[in-house]
Amino acid sequence: MSVNLQKGQKVDLTKGNAGLKKLMIGLGWDEAGAESQKKGFLGGLLGGKKQADIDCDASALLLSGGKLAGVEDVVYFGNLSHASGAVRHQGDNLTGGGEGDDEQILINLKEVPAKFDKIMFVVNIYKAADRQQHFGMIRNAFIRVVNADNQQELCKYNLSENYDGMTAMIFGEVYRHNEEWKFNAIGQATKDKGISELAQRYR
Repeated sequence: MSVNLQKGQKVDLTKGNAGLKKLMIGLGWDEAGAESQKKGFLGGLLGGKKQADIDCDASALLLSGGKLAGVEDVVYFGNLSHASGAVRHQGDNLTGGGEGDDEQILINLKEVPAKFDKIMFVVNIYKAADRQQHFGMIRNAFIRVVNADNQQELCKYNLSENYDGMTAMIFGEVYRHNEEWKFNAIGQATKDKGISELAQRYR
């Protein structure tokens, strides 16, 4: 049975799931209606242009001792698979439209090299500054952890705070502790412009 998490709550993924081998991390969000974007929406109309879709990009950062060794350990739309094969991004969703997960990242726990003790999941808005977009224009954001072998959802964290002016989000992390894999619901919003700036937080 899936556990609904609160911000800062941790859950043991492998406890009670001894055979857990693969995880699917699903990240989702919806663009809020034009009513909540009046300024940008009307500005788009007056300028004769349609307001651009909000393109959120999910990424996974493989950390060792909480640190990112190099860009090769960032899995995102420009680098869909880690060299180890342990983490694979399922591809970029340009609009966030539709039900369910907008982007998915697969993790083969057995193949995660021993030097990595944490996998961080972050999302940033593509060209947020140019398009004058922020997470206050997004609703129903969530991250969920699924047993990829049987599609059983293990836990889910719905982000429900006010994120006006924020352009990136640290959703959560899967980490290894005493040979067990756990998940931590973080939900920390930032003003980072993109994945490069987010990655610098862990250098």
